[in-house]
Amino acid sequence: MKHNINFFDVSIKKSIQNELECFYFYKYICNSKNEEIMYPEELVKPMRDELINAGFEALYTAADVENAIAKKGTTLVMVNSVCGCAAGTARPGAIASLRADKTPDNLTTVFAGVEKESTQKAREFMVPFPPSSPAIALFKDGNLVHMLERHHIEGRSAQMIAQNLAAAYEEHC
Repeated sequence: MKHNINFFDVSIKKSIQNELECFYFYKYICNSKNEEIMYPEELVKPMRDELINAGFEALYTAADVENAIAKKGTTLVMVNSVCGCAAGTARPGAIASLRADKTPDNLTTVFAGVEKESTQKAREFMVPFPPSSPAIALFKDGNLVHMLERHHIEGRSAQMIAQNLAAAYEEHC
C-alpha cells in the first residue's frame, strides 16, 4: 500500500509551526516597550545583583554612564554578561579585587545584551578597545587607564583577575 502523503504539505506545516514558535519566542524576549532585548530580566537579575550586593551601582542610561565616568577620582566599569567567563571569573575577580589596599572610588556596572543604551555609551568611553563582554575598565578623572577585555578574562582564574585589577588600583587609585 502506497501512502499518499505530500512531502511539500508536511514541510509547509512544519515551517509555519517553526515561524509561530519563533514569533512567540520573539514576543517573549521583547520588553514592555516592545524593544528587542537579548536576555529576559529574570535571567539576568541574579547576575546583576551579584555585583550590586558587592557595592556596584547599576547604570541603565547613557546619562548614568556619562555622570559616573565624569566623577573625579577613579571609576571601575564592569561590562557584565551572561557568559560562563563572566560568572566564573570576571564577576568573582572584580569583587575579590575590592579586598586590595587601594580600590576605586566608584564601582559601576552595565549589562551587555540587556542595557543596550548604557552598554553602548560605556563602550564609547573604552575606545580604542573593541566591544567586549565581559570587560572591566578603570577610569581616572574620566580617562581610561586600565582595560581587561574578554580575551584577558577567558581562561584566567578569578584570583588572576583580582590580582590584575589590584595592581591597576595600586598604580591609579
